[in-house]
Amino acid sequence: MSSLTQNKFLPSYHHQVYTNRPLQHPSRVCCTTTTTTTSKSRPNAKQLVIEPGLQPPPPTSTVVNTTNRPMDNDPDLQSTWSHRAWVVAGCTTLVISLGESIKGAVDLHMWVEPIFAGWVGYILADLGSGVYHWAIDNYGDGSTPIVGSQIEAFQGHHKWPWTITRRQFANNMHALARAVTFTVLPIDIFCHDPIFQGFVGMFSGCIMFSQQFHAWAHGTKSRLPPLVVALQEAGVLVSRPQHAAHHRPPYNNNYCIVSGVWNEFLDKYKVFETMEMLLYFKLGVRPRSWSEPASEWMEEIKIPSQIQAQ
Repeated sequence: MSSLTQNKFLPSYHHQVYTNRPLQHPSRVCCTTTTTTTSKSRPNAKQLVIEPGLQPPPPTSTVVNTTNRPMDNDPDLQSTWSHRAWVVAGCTTLVISLGESIKGAVDLHMWVEPIFAGWVGYILADLGSGVYHWAIDNYGDGSTPIVGSQIEAFQGHHKWPWTITRRQFANNMHALARAVTFTVLPIDIFCHDPIFQGFVGMFSGCIMFSQQFHAWAHGTKSRLPPLVVALQEAGVLVSRPQHAAHHRPPYNNNYCIVSGVWNEFLDKYKVFETMEMLLYFKLGVRPRSWSEPASEWMEEIKIPSQIQAQ
């Protein structure tokens, strides 16, 4: 679930590869001349004969237009003070929620229920990330109300997935942090039930940090913190090989990006395909996954200068 609105590189940044095939047909040209002493034309005189040649056409050449290719130092990858403020606000609401759960558990001398509620929140957050990811990958476009920019951002992520590893932390997190702030803060104010707060704190925390889990899933093992690698290999966080499958054709599997625990079940029993059929027969809307992958989804590798900069 690449993210909420994060000014990702959108599919409007088309990287186009043009194959220049000169329409040249080599020919053998034979010319004959005749000497005339009058101004009369001679109908039988051969003036120009063009015979098709048999030489093979010259090899094709490829021209790559890199004008709109994202770069590591692009300002859209940098964090701003506004981004940092939203991340602080989101984390604050999460701390309050989890604090309420712990305080209530201590006061009421119960631990099993809040812990179990937190575990349920963690499991459902992975499912929620997959459903949301599937929905905006397959339906709507840039003009869709509220989530249009997010839909475009997901398409751009398919084109240049490596950019998420270059995006600064607050830049990567701020949109989800803003959503969590507006959702969880009222709950913190009006609800003090430790079980419910345990669920809300864990569910919202996993959703908010899912974008960072997603970034780690695109990282290389040697560059990730050892603890992150250990959690990925233990299945606590979505693993790199599992998420890599989502970025290969036909791009219609492994949508969940918190732990990835739901991916096998959802793909094995074709849950999303069933939902697509229901939507098609009810509303007549075809998902993008039914069509051949568009060029905007074809991953483009970094240019040599970017690879050397790593």
